[in-house]
Amino acid sequence: MTKLLLSVHVLAAILAIGPIAVAASMFPRCARTPAEDGEGLQTAKVLHRICRGYTVVGIAVPVFGVATGARLGVLTDAWLLVSIVLTAAAAALLVLAILPGQQRLLGGPEKAGAARLAMVTGVFNLLWAVVVVLMIVRPGSTTGA
Repeated sequence: MTKLLLSVHVLAAILAIGPIAVAASMFPRCARTPAEDGEGLQTAKVLHRICRGYTVVGIAVPVFGVATGARLGVLTDAWLLVSIVLTAAAAALLVLAILPGQQRLLGGPEKAGAARLAMVTGVFNLLWAVVVVLMIVRPGSTTGA
């Protein structure tokens, strides 16, 4: 059962967080430089829809992660607790800053807003990169790495 939970957790992370990271990273450029024929705006709308849709699916990542951690008996390990805090921070950035920022830019492009959104998206992606490293390295873990 542990291998199944871990497999679903990893697959959910790849298939849900990956598209959000890519779409959110591409969004500011599309919103900042809309093509004269409106193609940039249409692309930005699609990227925003991808981010919103995969956000819902992304809830599976921490759910199966906690289930896997409970099964392995590592819920109180420091590396996992730090990963949970960083995941919560990334989720908060997504829900409270990235998605609303995208919505604002869809209303009318502004260079300062796009630059700010690009920075926040970079922090979001960096948080996920640190979480991935923690999941692989597991510093101090006795379950082996």
